[in-house]
Parts: sequence; C-alpha cells; structure tokens
Amino acid sequence: MTAEAAADIVRKAYHAFNTGDLDLFSTLSSEKLTWQTPGQSPIAGIRDGREAVYEQYGTYLGETQGTFRAELLYVTANGNGQVVGVHRNTGQRNGKTLDTMCCITFEVADGKIMSGKEHFFDLHNWDQFWV
Repeated sequence: MTAEAAADIVRKAYHAFNTGDLDLFSTLSSEKLTWQTPGQSPIAGIRDGREAVYEQYGTYLGETQGTFRAELLYVTANGNGQVVGVHRNTGQRNGKTLDTMCCITFEVADGKIMSGKEHFFDLHNWDQFWV
C-alpha cells in the first residue's frame, strides 16, 4: 500500500467519525482494531476490537451530547502503513470546554486501520475535561 493510499484511509476515517458513519468506518477498520487513550481520566486505557473502539467513540460523542469533534488538520504517512493524523479536539461537557490539539498514530495494513494511539499536546487538559 502506498503512503498516499494509507493517508487517504485515515482521512476517510476522520470523516466517518465526525459524521457518525459507522458503516464507512467499518469498511476502513479491522475487526481486531485496537485503540489507546493515555492519561488518568475514566476513558483512558486500551480498547481491543472494533466494537470496544466504537464504545469509546460513543463515549466521546455521548458524554458531550454530540459536540465532540476531531478537526483534521494534517496527515502524513510512510510506505510502511504508519500514518499520523494531527487534529484539534473540541467539545462541551458538564459546563467544561475542550479545545486541545492531538495526534493519532495509526497502523494501516491491507487497506484497514489496525490500531490507533492518541497523543495529546496537553494531556492534563484532556484528563480534566473527562473527570
């Protein structure tokens, strides 16, 4: 898979997330998808399997009453299936406002996202939003 093809899969995945298109996301991700969210908040941890990742995404959207967004700013990839998406997270929750930069490192293989690992530019801000 070329770097551009892998990057395009990630771009489409951001679109699927932000529009709530689980059908599209399912075509872009492996059933064995893993997801890592750092920090000390209740949503930190490792999710194994696409359904567990969907639950994580559901928490992002549900706990913010649909205001959570990941505005994609930049994508870069290499020819080995490693992709980085840089985005801005925003949302509202319990009187709190989230506005923090993040990047996700993805592994893409055989046309599917195999894993994602979030890296927050201000992890304290992220954690405080979710407590």
